[in-house]
Amino acid sequence: MTDLEAALRRAVRGEVGFDTTSRALTTMDASNYRRVPLGVVAPRDADDVAAVLEVCREHAVPVVARGGGTSIAGQATGTGVVLDFTRHMNRLVGIDPEARTAVVQPGVVLDRLQDAAAPHGLRFGPDPSTHSRCTLGGMIGNNSCGSHSVAWGTTADSVRELSVLTARGRRLRLGREWSGAPEGLRGLVDGELARLRTGFPDLPRRISGYALDALLPERGADVARSFCGSEGTLGVLTEAVVRLVESPRARALAVLGYADEAGAAEAAAGLLPLGPLTVEGMAVDLVPSTRGLPRGGAWLFVETGGDTEAEARARAEAVVRAADVVDALVVTDPGGQRTLWRIREDASGTATRMPDGSEAWPGWEDCAVPPVRLGGYLRDFRRLLTAHGLRGTPYGHFGDGCIHVRIDFDLLSADGVARFRRFSQELADVVVAHGGSLSGEHGDGQARAELLPRMYGAETVALFERAKAVWDPDDLLNPGMLVRPAPLDANLRFSVLPREPVDVEFGYPSDGGDFSAAVRRCVGVAKCRTTSVSGAGVMCPSFRATGEEAHSTRGRARLLHEMLAGELVTDGWRSTEVRDALDLCLSCKGCRSDCPVEVDMATYKAEFLHHHYAGRRRPAAHYAMGWLPVWLRWAARTRTAPVVNALASVRPLAAVAKRLGGIAREREVPRLAGETFSRWWRRRGGRPTEGGDLVVLWPDTFTEHLSPSVGRAAVRVLEAAGLRVALPPTLRGRAVVGDGTSRSPLALLTARRGQVCCGLTYVSTGQLDRARAVMRRTLDLMAPVLETSAPVVVLEPSCAAALRTDLPELLHDDPRAARLAARVLTFAEALERHAPDWAPPEVNLPAVGQTHCHQHAVLGDAADRRLRESAGLTGELSGGCCGLAGNFGFEAGHYEVSAACAEDQLLPAVREAPDGAVVLADGFSCRTQLEQLAGVRGRHLAEVLAERLD
Repeated sequence: MTDLEAALRRAVRGEVGFDTTSRALTTMDASNYRRVPLGVVAPRDADDVAAVLEVCREHAVPVVARGGGTSIAGQATGTGVVLDFTRHMNRLVGIDPEARTAVVQPGVVLDRLQDAAAPHGLRFGPDPSTHSRCTLGGMIGNNSCGSHSVAWGTTADSVRELSVLTARGRRLRLGREWSGAPEGLRGLVDGELARLRTGFPDLPRRISGYALDALLPERGADVARSFCGSEGTLGVLTEAVVRLVESPRARALAVLGYADEAGAAEAAAGLLPLGPLTVEGMAVDLVPSTRGLPRGGAWLFVETGGDTEAEARARAEAVVRAADVVDALVVTDPGGQRTLWRIREDASGTATRMPDGSEAWPGWEDCAVPPVRLGGYLRDFRRLLTAHGLRGTPYGHFGDGCIHVRIDFDLLSADGVARFRRFSQELADVVVAHGGSLSGEHGDGQARAELLPRMYGAETVALFERAKAVWDPDDLLNPGMLVRPAPLDANLRFSVLPREPVDVEFGYPSDGGDFSAAVRRCVGVAKCRTTSVSGAGVMCPSFRATGEEAHSTRGRARLLHEMLAGELVTDGWRSTEVRDALDLCLSCKGCRSDCPVEVDMATYKAEFLHHHYAGRRRPAAHYAMGWLPVWLRWAARTRTAPVVNALASVRPLAAVAKRLGGIAREREVPRLAGETFSRWWRRRGGRPTEGGDLVVLWPDTFTEHLSPSVGRAAVRVLEAAGLRVALPPTLRGRAVVGDGTSRSPLALLTARRGQVCCGLTYVSTGQLDRARAVMRRTLDLMAPVLETSAPVVVLEPSCAAALRTDLPELLHDDPRAARLAARVLTFAEALERHAPDWAPPEVNLPAVGQTHCHQHAVLGDAADRRLRESAGLTGELSGGCCGLAGNFGFEAGHYEVSAACAEDQLLPAVREAPDGAVVLADGFSCRTQLEQLAGVRGRHLAEVLAERLD
């Protein structure tokens, strides 16, 4: 391997990665399979690709071309050298609106092409659900389709010319009439014309095998079309000329409700004569909530187009009239359509979990049959599932007869893997009996190639092998795919994971307490690799800032998987590779909500840091900022906040303190409040007013010591709404709820003083033993509150999220933790639930800012939206993460990424704000980031409302 790496470094101008991290990131795609490559190369251009092929040919090392790594059949994994085109060969070379063509490099992401074509009224026809991260090279390799294939066909239908390098270094320009055909291909076809005319099923979604029938003379001898779907086994794509189609000016979406899945499937083919753009289907067992959908147990999503909204709507209404439905809904609003389509697009991840939370896997993800036979095929499919004791949730492209499904295979035990093989063989026979294709979109890869003889027969499969030999006589390119494949039950990625549960700190309630199962959640659909967020989305800010796989949620999950496997990452919890990948994780928790399978990297990071630093010296920032509540309480008790502020304003002293504390030199140290929130509360009287419901206002560390104005404003608003406000007890023992001090003589004699804390700073730095001790002390203090029915109102979103999730998951053995978590409300939730008749003061101004990432991921912001609307605060808050994220943005080495995250959504939104707009930022980190990077003062919603009370 050393000789190979050295030769590649001499020959290639792009990056060559033979390190553990580079290899670990590409061991898997979105399939069930895993292969460990020797190294990864990110070529800069076609010359680099040629150099890689020459070196690998000399060393007899296979080459695997990889796109976005979202393949579901295993074809984007390999044991040789992996080519990563996403880093450099990712350009959109140009668009010709007159010719309706575009020239692209293989690593360009589909959405980038769509964005560039849209101003010309054009688009690329195929659009898989992974459109925000899949690449054109991967789409050509798989002959991808997507939801609009009933109108615009597959990728092969959209390809004009392909620039390809063969394994032996020949540069070909593939096109029609044998253009670019390698020597021997035409002779091979001429000798097999009868087989090519009769041996291939005629259906819209036949992706399996090589498309050799595209080389028939009556089909234009289209070498480029024949190359599509070859899964990188024939040549390496370096550039493509693709066809664009006219995009309808207006669209409407008809959602048709049916009693069941079979009814929807049987209706789909009958809608095709109406010329729809999509006919997508899904059943109720795939939908977390049917809110917004018409009545029914299954639905068809039928999109129509037109030059005007009225024309598109008329066509959608014609579809409804022609369909025999239980109920129907027609939507023309683009936002409403996006919301509905998101349900369908997230299905590829949602389907990896059964309704009861158990795991489900690909492998039979996308079989296709003639659309008129779809209903019968689905019934036979369901019967086969029942016969094998399996469960699955079909959905997909009903108009094309293509079904996606994840099945709850047991791929961990020998018996389960054996059943996986038997089921696969029997299902292949069912598909063939219905005149179908084993793959209708995602290719054969390792998952289905072994079964191609059942579909095509041994003679046609032998013809595939001969075609492979013409293109790649040395079997250098992606060997083991399509021809001479590995068994479908070999190289399973689960086989390397530990069989016994790993000893961990968090409870992982959704994964049965099994950390391996938690890591297995990431199936590789790579929604975390999107380069822009939509709406209030957050995930994954560090990937958007760096563009590096290692700093995506998927990349980190892959490294954790390899850590547990112990084959590539060999030092377990002490792994520096995993530590470095997690270092730029902001712990924003965006993946917990935005990832279709709810990977929770913030929790995994805290878990890893706990074990990684166990018994070892930690980074200085863990002591400086992890123990922030201690230092701030010390300053408050000694009344030295003015001294600390004065010293921090002296630049040389501040520089020394920041260096010793592991704090970024670019950061200003926030000023401590002269009077803490609790001290103001006691000076005010420390007692709840008379009135309505009692609410306990949580004095979080940030409100208490750094921004007590937020707490004072919240008290004013809550009391104006008729609520009785109290602070938590500060003495353990015979404390009294509602005074915030528990100063009765008996309490003072029998209890110890303390202050509640959610433990967030300890959790985020992985100091879980300390976090657990702080949380137990907090539960002791809150015992009197838990004996009442009073809610706990938390103003800081990150602290509220910690109490809702980290507390019960870390103290999973203490029932009080779940009870306290259930009491936690945000400021807006408290007003909505406990003062429903109160009308907030009218602000009547536009609002900008950002929904706190933890609020988006854990708490939700529906109540906040309603409160803002009631107060006349108009406009939408942006998504993403502010980038400061508690301690993250303050840590040395994080400043650039932190600032880049702020520039992604927050700062542009504030710069573009209309005059007089209110800048809302409920989180202290968000307000600090705004002040330090933009010189803008953000305010908590409570402050805005309190100001208007006057």
